[in-house]
Amino acid sequence: MSYEKKFERNMPVCLECGDRIRYGRADKRFCSDDCRSRHHYAQARMGRSFRRRILNTLSKNYDILEGVIHSGSDSVDLMDLCAMGFTPSIVTSYRKCGKHEEYGCFDIKYIMTQTRVYSVSKIQNFD
Repeated sequence: MSYEKKFERNMPVCLECGDRIRYGRADKRFCSDDCRSRHHYAQARMGRSFRRRILNTLSKNYDILEGVIHSGSDSVDLMDLCAMGFTPSIVTSYRKCGKHEEYGCFDIKYIMTQTRVYSVSKIQNFD
């Protein structure tokens, strides 16, 4: 009787290009240094893109709230703000004060309910 050993290695797939990795360690994740570099660069680029979108949204929210302050009003309908491009889910600070919730966009604070934004004002002596 002859016994044949068939060793079949489950070859991993490169995370960047999708090719089979035919050599190296069993836990190898990339087929080459170029694929590894491309993959890590793309991951970093996605992170930078996400941060840029958040900062742009915060900047737009700040400009809209500053416009509300300059108009002399301290209260405005939330739907009107949203129509101007305000994104209520993106804030820089949040705190619960008694029965209401106070939100912040850099140095502007406001109270937001389901339908209105109240008490829009700049924080004094912001250091």
